Amino acid sequence: MKNHRTLDPRAAARAESSLYRAILSLENEAECRKFFADLCTPAELEALVDRWAVVAHLENGLPYRKIHDLTGVSVTTIGRVARFLSNGNGGYRIALERLASQSSQRRRRNNAD
Repeated sequence: MKNHRTLDPRAAARAESSLYRAILSLENEAECRKFFADLCTPAELEALVDRWAVVAHLENGLPYRKIHDLTGVSVTTIGRVARFLSNGNGGYRIALERLASQSSQRRRRNNAD
């Protein structure tokens, strides 16, 4: 990340909080896609997508080399994602659990129909 920040720490914290609230205000995947396309450069968005793809492969138990072969993501980045998946802030785990819960709810609704 660039080290030329001019915001004081309080203003930076407010801007960060505002960003998270903006993300939370989005209502569907299409809105998220538009927001992130405006917010990120193509390379930044690609890096985010690549990291999320790595999470899924790690959850499926694939070895780092196989993940690299499938995604082109560096083994170093795969290792970093793996570290945060197991010992990070819990963000990856929260998202994985919520997606799994939503998926099982959809399956139950479809089976009830």
